[in-house]
Amino acid sequence: MSCLDKDEPLCLKQPSSDSSITHKPAVQPLHGLKLASHAVLEKAQQCGRLKCAKCGRSRMFFCYTCCSLVGVSQQEIPSIKLPVKIDIIKHPNETDGKSTAIHAKILAPDDVNIYTYPCIPEFETDKVVLVFPGPGSFPMQDLVQHLRDSVDCEPSPKRHKTEETQGATHDAQDPGSVAPDGAKASESRACPLERVVVIDSTWNQTNKILTDERLQALPRVELKTRKTCFWRHQKGKPESYLATIEAIYYFLKDYHEQCLAEEYNGEYDNLLFFYAYLHSLINSAKTAAGRD
Repeated sequence: MSCLDKDEPLCLKQPSSDSSITHKPAVQPLHGLKLASHAVLEKAQQCGRLKCAKCGRSRMFFCYTCCSLVGVSQQEIPSIKLPVKIDIIKHPNETDGKSTAIHAKILAPDDVNIYTYPCIPEFETDKVVLVFPGPGSFPMQDLVQHLRDSVDCEPSPKRHKTEETQGATHDAQDPGSVAPDGAKASESRACPLERVVVIDSTWNQTNKILTDERLQALPRVELKTRKTCFWRHQKGKPESYLATIEAIYYFLKDYHEQCLAEEYNGEYDNLLFFYAYLHSLINSAKTAAGRD
């Protein structure tokens, strides 16, 4: 469920004279997202491909090599704060131009890091999950219980003597100020998740990264109920095998609702800011060309 952007690099052509192609809204399942205006991308597309200020290569919207914007300023696109850190482990043979991982890095720069395998950061296994389908993975709805079990297995931190003394004095002076047992339990079971690991690779290349001993101890969660709408879907693979940006978005949406127990109001929809625009653009072009 984590990765994978397939086939040939995306090549955006110059805009067609038929404005209905470039302005056709995204179709299901991307319809209804709370996205920032795509006007800035439409304007940038009209200007065509430009040279990246860092590497000089011809790019549109962003440079997937330098992780920088091209023809668009940072102030013109949404900036998203995530509840957990996202670490993307990219296969060295994955073509940069095919990967949607760059979308996450550009839109949530403070919370997303991309590493090229074999570079993998050190993880605290009880505070990290790997998003990936298959044997040994548990469904998203079981993540809360898994995290609670991790907390229950940890020894309680030692309190300093001064804290113990202050606490005892406070309790004796004001017994009514002690939080109810339910509140204590709720606080002690606060979600300890800190990082989420996602593999960015073609499905056929994932095994090399997945079997690395540094990832073996990480619990795996899968997003079985989600379906990809990626324009490079691989034949023979289930629809639940998601593109990288889809996996990150759907994980965070489910995490918000099921782990944080909060109503979702589009907080992370803009992670699909570029993805939704490209999805609409490419599928409209296919329709105009008579291809599904």
